[in-house]
Amino acid sequence: MSTTAGSTLTDEATDLATDLRTLPQRPYQVVVWNDPVNLMSYVSWVFRTYFGHSRKRAEHLMMQVHTDGRAIVASGAREEAERDVTAMHNYGLQATLEGAE
Repeated sequence: MSTTAGSTLTDEATDLATDLRTLPQRPYQVVVWNDPVNLMSYVSWVFRTYFGHSRKRAEHLMMQVHTDGRAIVASGAREEAERDVTAMHNYGLQATLEGAE
């Protein structure tokens, strides 16, 4: 008969969970995609308003979305990036999350 009393399995599992929490988190990127609906001025305004980008940076990102079809507008921890993608959806922009390389 097997018991867990005196087993190191729970200690090892605890150590593994601690190790995983202390690993650096992989950064994620927020990608905004071009669409035929939103005006370029609106997209630039969203980037300035939500992300706090300067007018010059926001217009550069907006032009990247317009000409390249997409732009990486923010990066960070997964939870932050998920929040940003949701915010972009709430502003009516098409956005996705992808792992940074």
